[in-house]
Parts: sequence; structure tokens; C-alpha cells
Amino acid sequence: MRRSHAALASMHLAKCECGAMRQPHRACPECGKYNGKIIIDVVEQAKRETRREKRREKELKESGQIIESKEKEEVKT
Repeated sequence: MRRSHAALASMHLAKCECGAMRQPHRACPECGKYNGKIIIDVVEQAKRETRREKRREKELKESGQIIESKEKEEVKT
């Protein structure tokens, strides 16, 4: 079988209003805007993520599993 169409294409990127590079026809992952309008509330999403992380840590502590702190992970890398 010929593989003339199996070549990898490079990613096309566009510059967002905030200056970050993003894929065309997609919301910007940095500021959450698409077509000049805020589609994704990035601040609320970050708050939600920290709440989830705290809840996971609390559940792991209650179940008795050992958790490595983020500080230890940062030192390793």
C-alpha cells in the first residue's frame, strides 16, 4: 500500500490577542477568548482545580495513603 498521504503535517498556529499561540478555530488556553469574546473563565477554572486537588489530598489522608508534597516533587525535577 502506498503511503503518499501518510505524511505528518505541521501544526498551524495563530496569535491570540493576549499574545499566546493557539490553534485556529479554538479558544485560547491562556486567556479563554475566542473571536474576541471570553468563552472560558480561566480564573474560575484554576480555582476549581485547586479545590479538587485539596479534596483529593484530604481523601487520601483520611484513607491513610501516603502523599508526597509538591515541594518534594519540585526538588526531584
